[in-house]
Amino acid sequence: MIRIGVLGLQGDVTEHLGMIEVCGAQGVEVRTPAALEIADGLIIPGGESPTIGKLLTRGGLDVAIKDRAGAGMPVYGTCAGMILMAKEATGGEPLMLGLMDIGVARNAYGRQRESFETQLAAPAIDADPFRVAFIRAPVVTRVGQAVQVLATHGNAPVLLQEGRLLVSSFHPEITGYRGIHLYFSQIVRSANTR
Repeated sequence: MIRIGVLGLQGDVTEHLGMIEVCGAQGVEVRTPAALEIADGLIIPGGESPTIGKLLTRGGLDVAIKDRAGAGMPVYGTCAGMILMAKEATGGEPLMLGLMDIGVARNAYGRQRESFETQLAAPAIDADPFRVAFIRAPVVTRVGQAVQVLATHGNAPVLLQEGRLLVSSFHPEITGYRGIHLYFSQIVRSANTR
C-alpha cells in the first residue's frame, strides 16, 4: 500500500489524511524529515504560507521536500501549499520551495469573508463538475510551458499539474470531494518505485 504524507504543520491535516484513507492509501502525518522519508508522496495543505515556510526551514523540511521532489516524489499543494510550491509569489514573502513553474498572488481572491464554494469542471479528473472551497485563495499569475491547466475559475487557472507536481487554489478536502485525492493517489502509485 502506498503511503501519502500530509505536512502536519498547519491546515486541514486530519481532513487530508481522511481523504487519503478513503482513496485506499495509507496517510502519514509529516512533521520531520524522518517522517517524510517513509512517504511515497506528500500533500502540503493550506494555512498561512509565511508561517508554514518558517516552520519548514526551522525543521529542515524545506531541504528534505526539495530533495525528495527533485528525486521524483509526487507533491500536491492546496492553497498555501500552492504558494509554497510556486517559483514566484507576490503579496508577501513566504519562504518558497520553488518546485513548480508558476507565479501566484497570495490572497488574491480576497479576505476570509470573501471565501466561497463553487462548482468546477476538470475533465481530466471527473466527467462531472464538483464542489470545492476557496478560502483566501491565491491566483495564478503565470503558467510555465510545461505546466498543464486542469481547471479554471473564470479566466484564472485553479488546478495545475507539472509532471508529478499538482497544485490547487482551492480546498477539495473541505467539501469532501475525493476526486482530486484519487487523481493524486494515481500519480503517487505510478511514481512508486519502492
